[in-house]
Amino acid sequence: MTLWLGIALVALISIGFKAAGPVLLGDRPLPPRLTGVIALLAPALLAGLVLTDLTGPAWSAVDWTLCAGLAAVAVTCLLRVPMLAAILCGVAVTAVLRFLV
Repeated sequence: MTLWLGIALVALISIGFKAAGPVLLGDRPLPPRLTGVIALLAPALLAGLVLTDLTGPAWSAVDWTLCAGLAAVAVTCLLRVPMLAAILCGVAVTAVLRFLV
């Protein structure tokens, strides 16, 4: 019962945060500086997710095959390869290295 109470509480808080923006701003547009910050949130969150997945819990399990795959994606992106092909290249590099080890 305590778990469901916690889930309901987190859901209500989430809904409250989401409703606070329209309630406080109304029909006014966001300031340009705030729009810039919001635009930079997605890449920052994605970088954090990739880093925590790459390094493991408490930075204790760095997977060098994932590092090589991520490096392959970075290199192919620098060579202006389409994103899907770059991701597939990184997946292939990671899979081959894991197969060989």
